[in-house]
Amino acid sequence: MYEYIVEMKNITKRFPGIVANDDITIQIKKGEIYAILGENGAGKSTLMSILFGMYEPDEGEIWIRGEKVKIQSPNHAAKLNIGMVHQHFKLVHNYTVAENIILGIEPIKKLAGFIPYVDIKGANKNIADLSKKYGLQVDPSQKIEDMNVSLQQRVEILKMLYREAEILIFDEPTALLTPQEIDYLLNIIQELRKAGKTIILITHKLEEIKRVADRCAILRKGQLIDVLDVKETSTKTMANLMVGREVSLEIEKKPPKFRDLVLEVDNLTVKNQDNFDVVKNVSFKIHGGEVFAIAGVSGNGQVEIADAIAGLTEISNGSIKLNGVDISNFSIRERTIEGISYIPEDRQAYGLILDFSLAENLALKDYYKDPFCEKGFLNKDVIDEYGNKLIEKYDIRSSLGIHTQVRQMSGGNQQKAIVAREIELDSPLMIFVQPTRGLDIGAIENIQKMIIEERDKGKAILLVSLELDEVMSVADTIGIIYNGEIQKIAPADTLTTKEVGEYMMGVTA
Repeated sequence: MYEYIVEMKNITKRFPGIVANDDITIQIKKGEIYAILGENGAGKSTLMSILFGMYEPDEGEIWIRGEKVKIQSPNHAAKLNIGMVHQHFKLVHNYTVAENIILGIEPIKKLAGFIPYVDIKGANKNIADLSKKYGLQVDPSQKIEDMNVSLQQRVEILKMLYREAEILIFDEPTALLTPQEIDYLLNIIQELRKAGKTIILITHKLEEIKRVADRCAILRKGQLIDVLDVKETSTKTMANLMVGREVSLEIEKKPPKFRDLVLEVDNLTVKNQDNFDVVKNVSFKIHGGEVFAIAGVSGNGQVEIADAIAGLTEISNGSIKLNGVDISNFSIRERTIEGISYIPEDRQAYGLILDFSLAENLALKDYYKDPFCEKGFLNKDVIDEYGNKLIEKYDIRSSLGIHTQVRQMSGGNQQKAIVAREIELDSPLMIFVQPTRGLDIGAIENIQKMIIEERDKGKAILLVSLELDEVMSVADTIGIIYNGEIQKIAPADTLTTKEVGEYMMGVTA
């Protein structure tokens, strides 16, 4: 009988310019929730990609259920009952749930005894039963493109379960979820463990580890720092080991010094694709030297407000003025030139061009200007030099530096790249939508400090965050939104977390 269901011994993996995993050994018991904790770019996903057969290690051995194996592909991993939910899902968007789940292992029946066809009806029933068994609640006939992120994630979990995976790897599973969705997912993970599954959880979220994990391995810059019993270890100890220094999320900030009015939003109304009002007659003002945060439960119109100001969404009524200029009908580039920096909610869809290099992405907002462009030709040396400067200044980690294809970077470092580019624009208005989503504790600390630094330089900051703690600690003024309407606007120091929470739920009495 084997002692460990998974053993990875002395694993080393190198990429050009970087050692992603440096002589790492981990041992995982059957039926435990084992967390792999580390900063963005620490080597967590690489290590698990090796276990899932996406990479082969340069050195080291893998043992599954007491037998040495050489996992050569994800299909081979699946045969060993290993499944993985990737941070960025691997789903075909115009296929249904069932079509995605059975892809590659389609159940075949024969019509009239000899004409083969895919038994989609039987697959739908089996997947519905599986979904019910594990409390995943998805409709097998629904198309992926019509599902939100949380539902798509459940489909990825069902894909593993349908293939009878016993070892389930979750890569940053809560990075794109709301607080309510996170609670739901963590409950599912605990239920999977009760059903006898072994869970490996790649994350940098300490509170989630404390809630569900038994043990955690801490990686830093590709090396294994320690393996800890979660119940006996404080989140502060984990954070310090992960980052390699003392970490504090207590934000030190001076009282705000409001300056001239920068942004004025008046009676803003925005409709969705079904012509339904998702933002309803919203008005607010932001001064230089002020962090104005919009607090609300996901889906109440706060992202649409930010998108409308940045020009990603058309407005159906109202006006937007920046430094006294009506920009309501300006193009996105015109708004950028007028003075808007924008960190979007979806970094991959709106913040980056994934197949461009890091240097090219860092210059995306300036490439057509001097000195990046001379007489219609890009000045590659200037773009590269600028990229190197931002990589060092903002601690953006990647295997090939400025030449790294952004698609190959970790989600957290992709986010750092966007924040670096937008802050360097030095715009009078900076819009941050979920700026710390998917980031480790050290990066969260740094970005929140950057927001305060920009505010102290006199910038007007619009912050949209689902993290109530972040709103309460960073904001000077809070506007609370519910069902597309602003319920209350007040100085942050006059509101309690309980009051903000009640307004977010529509309780205004």
